[in-house]
Amino acid sequence: MFDRNSTKVIRDYLGNQSIILIGLMGAGKTTLGRRLAKHLDLPFKDADQEIEAAAGMDVTEFFATFGEEKFRDGEEKVISRLLDNGPQILATGGGAYMRQATRDNIKQKGISIWLRGDLELLMNRIALRQTRPLLQVDNPKEVMQKLIDERYPVYASADITIDTIDAPHNVMIEKLLEEMIEYAS
Repeated sequence: MFDRNSTKVIRDYLGNQSIILIGLMGAGKTTLGRRLAKHLDLPFKDADQEIEAAAGMDVTEFFATFGEEKFRDGEEKVISRLLDNGPQILATGGGAYMRQATRDNIKQKGISIWLRGDLELLMNRIALRQTRPLLQVDNPKEVMQKLIDERYPVYASADITIDTIDAPHNVMIEKLLEEMIEYAS
């Protein structure tokens, strides 16, 4: 179990930088991000929620009204603004890290952690949610596999990779903290 000293090591290492969680939908970015923020006594921000607040509509509605490209433009701007306010824990949308400008900004202002999940785990986690615009299709599993094929090679450039598993949240937080301590050493 991590103690105050371990938390202090991570906080000292961060300085004004943020911890940015990347990965596909269902990887646990928001859920684990909130818990990690609480553990490290840092603010938590969810990029999608910030985009919704700025746009005055939810992500699904934004996609339907303006399309994915406009969403990604707004997402890039929101993430850039959020990264100026570190240290914090920031959960990004699954496609955010695919933009080179966003990756560069994250590299400059934070530590990226890829929460990597396998197809079955991700599909099980998102099965009950109808709020994923990219999965509003006849075969969401096929779309998810395509996203894995496209995005995982890019996500692999993250500073830290954690395999997300079907385990209690505290187990995943322990894994995150262990990897962060190792990275900071």
